[in-house]
Amino acid sequence: MTPQMLTFLVLAAVAVAGAVNVIVLRHPIHSAISLIVVMVSLAGLFLTLEAEFIAALQIIVYAGAIMVLFVFVIMLLNAGEEERTNMSRMARYVGVPLGIVLLGELAYQVGAASLSMTAQPADASAIHGLSMLLFQDFVFPFELTSILILIALLGALVLAQRREGAPAKREQQNAG
Repeated sequence: MTPQMLTFLVLAAVAVAGAVNVIVLRHPIHSAISLIVVMVSLAGLFLTLEAEFIAALQIIVYAGAIMVLFVFVIMLLNAGEEERTNMSRMARYVGVPLGIVLLGELAYQVGAASLSMTAQPADASAIHGLSMLLFQDFVFPFELTSILILIALLGALVLAQRREGAPAKREQQNAG
């Protein structure tokens, strides 16, 4: 087994385990953190394909910006641990067999595609030009976006703290 194959298998296992945790975990913040694990392992898979720019975008855009927005929404809604219910009959008799068929079809398609697939290295000059465009010509909008996302995260923290602390302050004012 080559080191590339071993790296692929480890990163794929981490991605699948993180995806299962997104579904299984009860607390939404823990699910969001598991989704970050999936995004970082996907970035690692892009690195094994020598697509460094796409791997960096995967971490910056998805694991950074999108997950900050997810956490912002979770904190704004003050979502707690979800309640579990029994599986419905429709899910048991229709959903589970369809899920097994879909998983089998997906495994077949991935196996068939991987037999004829060869990785082609990316053109370095195109990636270099795109990175120069992003980090020289459009560096101000890029940094402004990161600052706006940071402000949104801080706003979510302030709103979440205000809601949790508001009843306690009212009780102190009524007692005094």
